[in-house]
Amino acid sequence: MVCIAYGEFGNWENHCFYNTVSPTAKKPGNKLPTPGCERLSFAVLEHSPKDKLWHSWQAYSFVEKQNILLDVTNLKMHFPIRRGFLRKVVGHVRAVDGVSFFVREGETLGLVGESGCGKTTTGRLILRAYQPTSGQIRFRRNGDLIDLATLSQKEMKAIRRDMQIIFQDPFSSLNPRMTVLDIVGEPLRLHGLAKGADLRDQVRELLERVGLRVQHMNRYPYAFSGGQRQRIGIARALALRPKLIVADEPVSALDVSVQAQVINLLEDLQQEFGLTYIFIAHDLSVVEHISDRVAVMYLGNIVETAHSKALYESPLHPYTEALLSAVPRTDPDHVPNRILLEGDVPSPANPPSGCKFHPRCRYAQRVCAEQDPPLVEHKPDHYVACHFATELILVGMTN
Repeated sequence: MVCIAYGEFGNWENHCFYNTVSPTAKKPGNKLPTPGCERLSFAVLEHSPKDKLWHSWQAYSFVEKQNILLDVTNLKMHFPIRRGFLRKVVGHVRAVDGVSFFVREGETLGLVGESGCGKTTTGRLILRAYQPTSGQIRFRRNGDLIDLATLSQKEMKAIRRDMQIIFQDPFSSLNPRMTVLDIVGEPLRLHGLAKGADLRDQVRELLERVGLRVQHMNRYPYAFSGGQRQRIGIARALALRPKLIVADEPVSALDVSVQAQVINLLEDLQQEFGLTYIFIAHDLSVVEHISDRVAVMYLGNIVETAHSKALYESPLHPYTEALLSAVPRTDPDHVPNRILLEGDVPSPANPPSGCKFHPRCRYAQRVCAEQDPPLVEHKPDHYVACHFATELILVGMTN
């Protein structure tokens, strides 16, 4: 389905082309996304009535919500702080405090931020490794968006086939008592998908896909390097042919040369299997290379989300600007203009009022300490939580 708003010489109309929508949604003049649609992109076209060529067209394209694989809304995870002999709850650590974002099928969403901002916790909440305090985690399965936060562990077992994780540490994430055959084949056995010779054949195929030899099947993890261990972890994640993979800093523990190999492998596998990634990382250069869109987290909240190029060239949030200023440049003539944030990251157990970034923000004003800015779309597909996003002129990586 595509909705197009267009006009000739200032007379604007709205023409919609639908596959299956309600009759009321087809009325001319409806210039907003109808239920069942999601905004995808913005394009400018031209249409001339004289020669029937394109001139003065302004088109807004929408795609059906079937394109959204994961939709997270106001997700929270508050860990209790217990003290005393009776272990009484005296407070909460707001590790994730109202996170909202979506991931489209086949894309890579990069999730970046300082250590302790809640990136890994967000990834584990999506996989239901933690039971969220509140919020929705809607995942598409059999055409419908299902709220994972309301499901029991028994109901989650079938859905876990579509959601897998690649862990950060390739050393501690593999059981040293198990062979590669056992490690990669374990998901297939647990879900009753293969056994015996069929299981060995599937494991052999997975190892070949990730660049390992068949002879490696009967070896133990200690016999492999860090890069090879991470490839084993990737093979295990691929065993069930998932739709979504949460890659939790999969290259941070590897050498630079090995990082490039693993990143290229992830990109090749995404094209081959049609995978969707949530890529959690600290290295902004790696995130820029692999991500279609990037979400920036600070103290349990997402402060900015945009397409990779738009965010790196024209950030709208001061925290994003500060992060980008720390990225090393390859240009020898570049004069670094590092933005040093004052103070320490506030405690998630006692976050500041208003905008959580205002104690360290050089643009902060009184309203920042009083009101928490909502995450608002200021440009097509560019969301930011800042009171002065439209007024500030911030510096990106190309400036």
